[in-house]
Amino acid sequence: MADIPSWERLSPRQRTLAGLTLALANFIVVLDLTIANVSVPHIAGNLGISPDQGTWVITSYAVAEAICVPLTGWLAQRFGALRLFAFGMAGFGLFSLLCGLSTTLGMIVVCRIGQGLCGGPLMPMSQTLLLRVFPPDQRGRAMGMWAMTTLLGPAIGPIVGGYISDNWSWHWIFFINVPITVVCVLAAFALLRPVDTETSRQPIDRVGLALLIFWIGSLQIMLDIGRDHDWFGDPLIVMLAVFAGIGFCVFLIWEATQDHPIVDLRVFRHSGFSFGVFALSLCFGAYFASIVAIPQWLQISMGYTATDAGIVTAFTAMTALTTSPIAARLLGKVDSRVMVACAILWLACMSVLRAHWNTSADFWTLALPQILQGFAMPFFFIPMTTLTLGAVEPQETASAAGLQNFLRTMGSAVATSLVLTGWGDAQRVSHSELAGAIQPEQAQALLSGAGFSSEQIRQTIDNLVNQQAAVVGLNYIFLITALVLVASATLVILSPRPKPPGQVDTSAAH
Repeated sequence: MADIPSWERLSPRQRTLAGLTLALANFIVVLDLTIANVSVPHIAGNLGISPDQGTWVITSYAVAEAICVPLTGWLAQRFGALRLFAFGMAGFGLFSLLCGLSTTLGMIVVCRIGQGLCGGPLMPMSQTLLLRVFPPDQRGRAMGMWAMTTLLGPAIGPIVGGYISDNWSWHWIFFINVPITVVCVLAAFALLRPVDTETSRQPIDRVGLALLIFWIGSLQIMLDIGRDHDWFGDPLIVMLAVFAGIGFCVFLIWEATQDHPIVDLRVFRHSGFSFGVFALSLCFGAYFASIVAIPQWLQISMGYTATDAGIVTAFTAMTALTTSPIAARLLGKVDSRVMVACAILWLACMSVLRAHWNTSADFWTLALPQILQGFAMPFFFIPMTTLTLGAVEPQETASAAGLQNFLRTMGSAVATSLVLTGWGDAQRVSHSELAGAIQPEQAQALLSGAGFSSEQIRQTIDNLVNQQAAVVGLNYIFLITALVLVASATLVILSPRPKPPGQVDTSAAH
């Protein structure tokens, strides 16, 4: 049996069902990255917390996933790809149920961390098992189906999350995961046993793992609570910053001297990988932070429902589907650096376009940058694998792919916290400037003539100032985002030419 290729152990019908199961599992995990974005105001209102605190629901999931990704290779070798996939899926479903049952901020954050820890290995494991299910001549189509779910998840997530939050309850954005995970677990055990990987006992860098959790946890807690604690005016924030800094330095020294590090830092000796992965982190962080901030602004300041805010946000992924085949065909014919850099600069132009939004903008004015942005996304994501993994040695591909995904996920979590903090600060500055520029006597006279009471007049003026301050602050963030994207494109241009796609082993990429 061991001499028979894994894909020959399944019938064509079993292969099809197995492929659908793995694609569905990947879809539900990717969906969960964005389904909560438009529901943050609903969750915050229901739990009696601020919208800023509500974003912990997003960042806690991303950080937990990032921490778990470096462990995926070791876990797969220790327990086998099938068991890791099935138990990760079961844990994802269990924590989804607990997220839906949460009644406090602490409970939902803990459960989202559990979701992230269980969901982290599912994307790479679904890819690994797909490659074992299908013969080489069918893997292109299988991976195409897998990639479609990766693009569809972010597109459908905001719409589904918005519709459920508006018409049912935010709890159901988590409950809908449960029956899907049950189906995937049962189907996995029924179909994938013949293609499971062999197991072996491998050493694990426990100290490195502990240091990784310590410094990332300290950093993310500092970023999440800093805006509510006067930043470095609070000794707690100073202490967390010191812990994060010292923990990071010790982590780097420890990992650089280990034979079996939890994160293989040696791949950074390849300049192509280093330039590419930092560009990816900056760009993905800027992109992800925008799809967190835009729905919040639309709902809190513009009066949009969660469904409508989700539709505006989802246009990017929808239009990305139309240009994905073109980007795939150009791969190998056009320098990957040129494709990626041009795509990132296009994203920067869309940020500049958003920086001209105002409170009188209609639906299609807001949707236009999202639609245009989507056309460039495949020209960024698809060649990036060639750009980064093409720079490392073949035996380093798995480590490089894991590190790439780790930094991308951390980039999205850190950028979300920084953008929301910067937006809040910009709003406060804009509020002060606008309050000093308006003519309250004239406004009060007009409102008084319309029959408003003195209390209503004060509240109306304050609401108008808050609304304008929010959009001015958001425009400022979009301009900063554009500069970050230009810096990201510069890093890509500076990187060395990658190997041709045929010489790059992308099987470990995720």
